[in-house]
Amino acid sequence: MTLQAQESFGNLIGGQWQNSSAGSIFKDLNPADTTDVLASFQLSTREDALAAIDAAKSEFPKWSRTPAPERGKVLYKTADILDQQIADLSRLLTREEGKTLAESKGEVQRAIDIFRFYAGMGTRLNGDTFPSSVPKTLLYTIREPLGVVSIMTPWNFPIAIPSWKIAPALVCGNAVVFKPASKTPFIGLKIVEALDKAGLPIGVLNFLTGSGATVGEELVANETIDAISFTGSYEVGRSIQKIRANSSKMIRVQLEMGGKNPTIVNEDADLDKAVQIVSWSAFGLTGQACTATSRVIVHEKIAAEFNRKIAERAQKWKVGNGLEEGVEMGPAASDAELKKDLSYIEIGKNEGARLVTGGERLGGDRFEGGYFISPTVFSNVSQGMKIAREEIFGPVLSILEAKNFDEAIEIANDTEYGLTAGIVTNNIAAALEFAQRSEVGIVKINRTTPGVELHVPFGGIKHSSTDTFKEQGEDAIDFYTRIKAVYLGY
Repeated sequence: MTLQAQESFGNLIGGQWQNSSAGSIFKDLNPADTTDVLASFQLSTREDALAAIDAAKSEFPKWSRTPAPERGKVLYKTADILDQQIADLSRLLTREEGKTLAESKGEVQRAIDIFRFYAGMGTRLNGDTFPSSVPKTLLYTIREPLGVVSIMTPWNFPIAIPSWKIAPALVCGNAVVFKPASKTPFIGLKIVEALDKAGLPIGVLNFLTGSGATVGEELVANETIDAISFTGSYEVGRSIQKIRANSSKMIRVQLEMGGKNPTIVNEDADLDKAVQIVSWSAFGLTGQACTATSRVIVHEKIAAEFNRKIAERAQKWKVGNGLEEGVEMGPAASDAELKKDLSYIEIGKNEGARLVTGGERLGGDRFEGGYFISPTVFSNVSQGMKIAREEIFGPVLSILEAKNFDEAIEIANDTEYGLTAGIVTNNIAAALEFAQRSEVGIVKINRTTPGVELHVPFGGIKHSSTDTFKEQGEDAIDFYTRIKAVYLGY
């Protein structure tokens, strides 16, 4: 099939590139320079979503019967195609989302590695055999795909997260309707193009852009859908769960949502190392990661020295266009995200927290036309403050103090979220006890809270997740397949 011109892109439905049935589009802008318009995309309708779902349903039977190793070969080819484009894709990702070029290169490479990992799973979609209590009976299980899967992804990791959902869904034999975030549709489209070029049969993967309130709601509520995988805010995830709970058809729903992630700096910690870990966890990726550290809990004996060092590091953090050499932090992803960051900074000041450094929108020639904010540090933060409890999703770090190790863990666990938690310590006993007592899905010891390995299960608890099926690694296969038991008498 022939792609449209670079200036405007359609939906991919049943192998055909189509404009929205309403004829409406939206522009994809560079958050570092809003005069840089990357492309325009379709503001799709409910009718467009219905067409995409019907196309996936039509193609599912044939794709599900394709041998899994053959499905895996398509993913291997996709990885090779993406690998050949890694430089261009990294620049596109930086222009579209705003993160630094180094961060973009790492994310694109992650997507490539994910496709190769799940391509290999095509030869390992194994069942089990069991001894029977009845003579001349063979008992075994097989894995089967679910059917049509809705995949809705966020803007902060717009090639990695779609990859770790789409790749396992396809290798397991499902058909997919994919809606990327409206802030970052272009890099999501590149995954679709690569799969198409790799030989994925027409209609197995359908691509839609548009609002969550219109397209997303149909992808959630439609009775043809057999599973939903969503990453985004708790509020949206909760609404998805409510919609499906009221449906007559019970399906699998996988929700990965927010975080209010703590890092404990233990009394024995190397402070320079702690500052390095916490600063990158808080300000890397502009703090726009569900795994970012937004709360640091410091032993009161070392708090003054830590506060001084983290403020000095924040003030040296180089902010700018992610394409520029040496830049450590790009802009907020949109005007709405910038306004939210600034509003929480005002809330923090009004609550009585002490603004140690940062807290302002950056201006001047270098920042004109972009959504730039300085790395922000608050001290004198108490547990009840909004900046210590609500997800900000920006480069805003709150420092809380603890009298001892036990109190630090209590503060860390005092949140509705439960995605990641970190500790910086040289005490192995404290590290192991922290790992045991932390109420999260991922524990980081002497490591940044962002950054996970693709072959390891990923997911949170509490408001961070439905806490059912994990993402990533071999565990992801469990979500996209069902187990059938076979009793064979002979």
